Amino acid sequence: MEPIEINAGSWYLRALRADERIDDRPALADGGITDPGYVTRRTAEWADETHFSWAVCIPTTAELVAEIGVHPGPDGTAEITGWARDGYADALADGLSSVRRFTAGALGLEPVGPA
Repeated sequence: MEPIEINAGSWYLRALRADERIDDRPALADGGITDPGYVTRRTAEWADETHFSWAVCIPTTAELVAEIGVHPGPDGTAEITGWARDGYADALADGLSSVRRFTAGALGLEPVGPA
């Protein structure tokens, strides 16, 4: 599956990136994620549909302020996780709500995890 972008009201959700235009790795490091292959792995997981992840971004700058992940289970459920940079709990909450709807509606999986 190709990554799906989601409009979450005041926030924009997109695939993680590390290219010449946008590099999420510094923001990920703020969240304690320093693995240099993290973005590449998350991109591959979209392709094989084993994990779906979104950068929750400020729409005008595309800056990552939170990350949300969906891990499909073998039983028709999907574990939803997320974290936010300091001061962006509202972005995470709005993003989680949108991702839960996407998980149920588009993926046909029962969301499990934070609301």
